[in-house]
Amino acid sequence: MKPASSISPILIVYYSVSGSTQRLAEAIARGVEAQGVEAMLRQVPRVSDNLTMAVSDIPEDGAPYVTPDDLATCSALALGSPTRFGNMASAVKYFLDQTSQQWLSGSLIDKPACVFTSSSSMHGGQESTLLSMQIPLLHHGMVLCGIPYSQAALHSTQSGGTPYGATHVAHNNNTQLSADELQLAIAQGARLARLAIALQEIQHD
Repeated sequence: MKPASSISPILIVYYSVSGSTQRLAEAIARGVEAQGVEAMLRQVPRVSDNLTMAVSDIPEDGAPYVTPDDLATCSALALGSPTRFGNMASAVKYFLDQTSQQWLSGSLIDKPACVFTSSSSMHGGQESTLLSMQIPLLHHGMVLCGIPYSQAALHSTQSGGTPYGATHVAHNNNTQLSADELQLAIAQGARLARLAIALQEIQHD
């Protein structure tokens, strides 16, 4: 197997308003880097309903904004969005809608991917949001990975965490991850990195 240092960075893209989804992204990055792979954090810019308002090219805080070109150079992708009525946020959908060129070139085919989300309530549509985010990644030919039930926290969590991907429940706007949510997000990042390493070896044999 090739050393992890030869793997291109894993791209972790998120859209976050209150900070919950960003915390999940950072935990996933910890899991990725624990496997010796670089994690590249990027955020999706906000979409304004005011057509005269321009969004700055540089965010006020957090990671730099993602560009479609970032997808071509990554070895894997983790994509995160808060839940919006059981679906991904419009900003994330808008970003995905700009990836036709990557679809035409096949630059994401056979790269592993995972998804993650946060909501303000336990039954706020987390699983349907995760499934909605997986659909465009399947169209890109990506290899989806969730969280297997070999992770003990998946059995015991009383907060976020699903087999479809890491999640957070922000009761009363609490952006701090629970112990189970943190563990599952780190585990998801680690699994994504291991799959990226394994798939690169297969593709280079």
